[in-house]
Amino acid sequence: MPSQFDLSGRVALVTGASSGIGRAIATALAGAGAAVVLTARREELLVGLAREIEGQGGKAAALAGDVADRGQLQSVAQRAGEAFGPPQILVNAAGVNPRQHADAVTAEAWDRTRAINLDAPFMLARALVPAMRAKGWGRIVNIASLQSVRAFENGIAYGATKGAVMQLTRAMAEAWSRHGVTCNAIAPGFFPTALTEHLFRTPGAAQHLAEQTMTGRVGRLEDLHGIAVFLASPASDYITGQTIFVDGGWSAR
Repeated sequence: MPSQFDLSGRVALVTGASSGIGRAIATALAGAGAAVVLTARREELLVGLAREIEGQGGKAAALAGDVADRGQLQSVAQRAGEAFGPPQILVNAAGVNPRQHADAVTAEAWDRTRAINLDAPFMLARALVPAMRAKGWGRIVNIASLQSVRAFENGIAYGATKGAVMQLTRAMAEAWSRHGVTCNAIAPGFFPTALTEHLFRTPGAAQHLAEQTMTGRVGRLEDLHGIAVFLASPASDYITGQTIFVDGGWSAR
């Protein structure tokens, strides 16, 4: 059974790897044996994480780029295979939430949110799938959200893109699974990350969020390790098109 979760010899590209959920997933995949290409805007954080992974016996390379910029996105896709060979695993963890009321959403915020949360996952996948398909095996893991199925205050731009990510995941699965390239999504509940720090700074907010779950607590980033490795590994060969909520039961209520 452990061999089904072994990622030795696999190469993974993880966007948004400089912090939060992307960093947690990149660390987990490296721990399972994958060579990980880390991409985000802040190169110094990527280099630091790469050194940390290498210090623990793993393989990692930093690849700076802004996936909101179509030109840089194409560069990331083209250069992703330079360090370890073409990626067989793509984790689209980069995300942004402008938190603007519907009446106040700017065109710039709407476009950037769509570009990072929705356009980049599709464009990167489309660029990397041919190499996966040639080998008859690949994994795409998107990051959805509670807002894929629920409406939250000041979340119209973010929620619209995360609802679309859920459908994008199904459509990717339909397009490529017959070639051995599966696509699934992880939908996290509330985790302490850069996107949610404003919530956790509010007195009593963490306890209030915990009370909305069935487990009585908010998420810890290590709660994402197992599901990420599972969806990136041969253990999930017959699972595709699914969005798995890692939210302590919030969405099941």
